[in-house]
Amino acid sequence: MVHGRFDGRTTLTARAQLAGHHLNLRAPEAFTRLATAPLVVAAGRSGCAVLFRYGAVVLFGLDAAETGAFLETLRPLVSEPYPSPESEELEVALAAGAEERVADGRLALQGLDVERLQVVADALAKSVVLAHYETSVAGVFDQLEPLAEDLRERGRTRIHGRELLRHIGRTLDIQQRMVGRVEVEEKPEALWERPDLERLHQRLAEEYELPERHRALERKLDLIARTANTLLTMQYNRRSLRVEWYIVALIVFEILLSLGERLLGH
Repeated sequence: MVHGRFDGRTTLTARAQLAGHHLNLRAPEAFTRLATAPLVVAAGRSGCAVLFRYGAVVLFGLDAAETGAFLETLRPLVSEPYPSPESEELEVALAAGAEERVADGRLALQGLDVERLQVVADALAKSVVLAHYETSVAGVFDQLEPLAEDLRERGRTRIHGRELLRHIGRTLDIQQRMVGRVEVEEKPEALWERPDLERLHQRLAEEYELPERHRALERKLDLIARTANTLLTMQYNRRSLRVEWYIVALIVFEILLSLGERLLGH
């Protein structure tokens, strides 16, 4: 239970932020652990934080000054911090006996126990991760769009193979992180101990459109990968054809040289 940490408050703010590429959860000795899977630690004067290894942090009941101080304390544990981290905010209200759902930007909860906060944090963390990758993928699309126009108008593109390989590598990296680390479509571990929170999890997933956004992102990543592969294959084929013409030209030159030598010999 963490309700006692909120000094009897019945409303508090949940703030999610994607701090960086990875968060080291093996060395948070400076924090007081309240729960695990995901890790919940004491934060601020009377709040708590939920930490995720894929770089997301969700803070409950912290004011602006406490939030800044906690994130600064967390900085040594963050690898590859993002200069403009994605964030999400949600008002949480204690409403015993009420239906647990989001309405008018406020989430009603029947309790502020640690398992409920873990379920809420899971949804907020996944939402900021999806927002981060949605922005990244949109940037890749902006880079590939002129290539498609070149291909349509000129029948070729001006991009180099190495740059196409970077696009492919970037796409594979996002796919690996989404599937292997974030596991957007997986249920939070808290539900194994508290199946009664299943409906809360489903409503939060629907509120933030987690499955739909994940599938849309996968489709875009697949399209980027196929587009880059197609352009790369075309470049390799064009280079192979050029090499073949060089070989043909050398053969023709050699034949002409041989014929010239024979004619001169006669």
